[in-house]
Amino acid sequence: MAAVNLGVRFVLELCALAALAWGGWSVDADTWVKIVMAVLLPLLGALVWGRWVAPRASRPLPDPLRLAPEWVVFGGAVLALLFTGHPVLAATLAVLAAANRFALWRTRTGTGGEPV
Repeated sequence: MAAVNLGVRFVLELCALAALAWGGWSVDADTWVKIVMAVLLPLLGALVWGRWVAPRASRPLPDPLRLAPEWVVFGGAVLALLFTGHPVLAATLAVLAAANRFALWRTRTGTGGEPV
């Protein structure tokens, strides 16, 4: 069960990065600004994730402190989807991310697969 939860987690992380890119591309600006934002927003999300949340994070945070950067990334992705006119996708991502995090907590599995 832990492997399934971790697989879902990875897919949700990719969806969050894609939503951030879409949000960046959807800004009302010149094309060059759209390109910069579409690259910058997911890059910032990946940097936050890689610094504090990822299994091989440079400075991994323990639970429950790890929730803060997770909420920044997933929350930013949900806001990006809302602002681009996709409320159903935003709600779906929010619910699935929360349910997956709850499932990982219930099975005492860390986001890197380690027992907690």
